[in-house]
Amino acid sequence: MTNPVDTVAAAVAAAKAPTYEARRISTGYSWPECPRWHEGTFWFSDMYTGTLKTLDAAGNATVVVDANARAAKTDVPIVLGGFGWLPDGRLIVVSMHEKLVLIHGGGGPEDLSVYADISEHCPAAANDMVVDADGRAYITQLGFDLFKGEDPVPSPLIVVEPDGTVGTPEKVGPLLCANGIAVSADGTRVYTAEVMAFKITVMDRAADGTLSNPREFATCPFMPDGIGLDAEGGVWAAMPGGGYVARFTEQGITDAVSLPLENGIASACLLGGPDRSTLYLTAGYEVFDFEKSAREALGGIWVADVPQHGGDTRP
Repeated sequence: MTNPVDTVAAAVAAAKAPTYEARRISTGYSWPECPRWHEGTFWFSDMYTGTLKTLDAAGNATVVVDANARAAKTDVPIVLGGFGWLPDGRLIVVSMHEKLVLIHGGGGPEDLSVYADISEHCPAAANDMVVDADGRAYITQLGFDLFKGEDPVPSPLIVVEPDGTVGTPEKVGPLLCANGIAVSADGTRVYTAEVMAFKITVMDRAADGTLSNPREFATCPFMPDGIGLDAEGGVWAAMPGGGYVARFTEQGITDAVSLPLENGIASACLLGGPDRSTLYLTAGYEVFDFEKSAREALGGIWVADVPQHGGDTRP
């Protein structure tokens, strides 16, 4: 079997893509994921500690949301996935294995309640999420139990409307392990990474939030995971185990950031910083053993300076 690092490196070289170096700014996390830039602050999920955290300019982390008290109410792991903000400023977050969307009330870190139950449409763990300008949440899901080694099966996106109604988009069929998800700056397109299909898919988004016309935006040399858009029309995608985060357009790879595996497995990326031209990378070492990942706390946050800007893309 071909080494994924060699495969991705060959694709970057063939594209003659400029490659930027990453530098670590913070460490001490389990499996960091779902990076966000919100109101001048970097946020991320420290997944296997059941928390959302922010970083200050010195790289020090603060726990802003802590869902661990929910463990007493359930027999599934408490793992926080994608999150975003409603128009009124409140934060909502996916509790992956509870198959719930939780809302943070604005009090202490544990001030959480159920915003939406998505279990009817979610056979396995829920995953990432993006919230549009109207407060509509688009949620991805694994569709199968990755952690028990089940074979991949397609599953739909899940949509939580601003009024709390939960459903799936009628004009978008099941996707093969959709993961990272993002909305273009003008709100007319939604992108997602289909991990097991090795591609990035784009859909049209109508003014009322309806999704339609799913189609391939770009093929990836290895499995894409978390994604972030730029204002110039590119999609940055982490490829866990591939040693690179790359920027894709419909013409292929245009730029790349190298992150050797000894520095961590890149899981997601997002453009942030004051002018949103800093590419933040989340990277961990252990994704399958939750306890080991949290105990060893080897995950880190990395950044790279790139020429593109995030603009008003979401998340």
